[in-house]
Amino acid sequence: MNEKDIFEEVHEKVSSLTKSFGPFQRRRTKMIKVGNVFVGGDAPISVQTMTKNPTEDTDSLLQEIREIEQVGADIVRISVPDEKSVVSLSKVRDKVKIPIVADIHFDPRMAILVLEDGLADCVRINPGNIKVGGIEKLEKIVDLAKKTNTPIRVGVNSGSLEKPILKRYGKPNPYALCESALYNVRLIESMGYYNMKVSLKSSSPFDTILSYFLFSSLSDYPLHVGVTEAGTRISGTARSAVALGVLLWHGIGDTIRVSLAAPARDEVIVGKRILESLGLRKEEGKVIACPTCARTQIDVMKIAEELETEMIKKKIKSSVAVMGCVVNGPGESYIADVGVVGGGTSTAFYIDGVPVSKTGKNPEEILSKILEILEHKEKSKKKQATS
Repeated sequence: MNEKDIFEEVHEKVSSLTKSFGPFQRRRTKMIKVGNVFVGGDAPISVQTMTKNPTEDTDSLLQEIREIEQVGADIVRISVPDEKSVVSLSKVRDKVKIPIVADIHFDPRMAILVLEDGLADCVRINPGNIKVGGIEKLEKIVDLAKKTNTPIRVGVNSGSLEKPILKRYGKPNPYALCESALYNVRLIESMGYYNMKVSLKSSSPFDTILSYFLFSSLSDYPLHVGVTEAGTRISGTARSAVALGVLLWHGIGDTIRVSLAAPARDEVIVGKRILESLGLRKEEGKVIACPTCARTQIDVMKIAEELETEMIKKKIKSSVAVMGCVVNGPGESYIADVGVVGGGTSTAFYIDGVPVSKTGKNPEEILSKILEILEHKEKSKKKQATS
């Protein structure tokens, strides 16, 4: 067989695969509305985070929320552990642009106060600890939610399952999580309320994945997905990307939260990047950067990190390739809107795949030049859009 025959044979085999692998199919769920954000159904998958500052510190809380709004958060969750937090929530409510989810644990009075005063667009309760002392507490919350049509998030965690369920399974596992979630959903349904979304979280990516697979086979309520207590910026991002990547690829998930021991703005950025990587959200401000090696001619790490921060801050939507040498540099620069490639004595810049200029190797000089090119492109795009 000659080279041409082999080439055609391989092409035929690869072409036939397109019939086997269809496009991504999103699981169809009920649709609810959290403030002005639809969750479930065919609504876009939203990204949310949770504030880290004490809720009673309203100045710090508002500053943190402004930061997450700036990087594109769709929903923010705020912990309401006591009455001071309820008062603070009332002070910031009208100053927050995105929907608020009030996070309630243990004390049902906080949920009642929040619902009575209309201080949140959704109330998250953990039935495993909110029902301690009697089902009447849950009934009161549901009655108030029903009057205002405020969605309830049934938030089940592996660390706070009901004692009878723990006794049955011996320890938290995906089946115990699924049983707890379904049991609490059925309880709320029996009270005549159906405006819910559900989460089943574990710090184990494997348990998280299986929990959602189990529950989604039994219910069509919209799902808030994420790995709880995922870890630090690095390990938490890895665990979250694994679990969310698998679930979203299989069409499971209507709103996501990446839980990191890091600033809330980082959770939003990582969440958006996960969705972008799966083609579930339009890419905004993509930085392609080579991992660097002995051939690297410029400080790729410094330039790429600072560039990404600036692009997020300035809401620049172009794609940029920061490449250390000429091996893959010109090729990646051809694909990206803007490219920079380190060379032997100088650094080359590309716009839409075309070489345009060169500078030295100083990182600050390179970064300044990239931002200059990007800002010019953004202005051109806006001008074309209005003309």
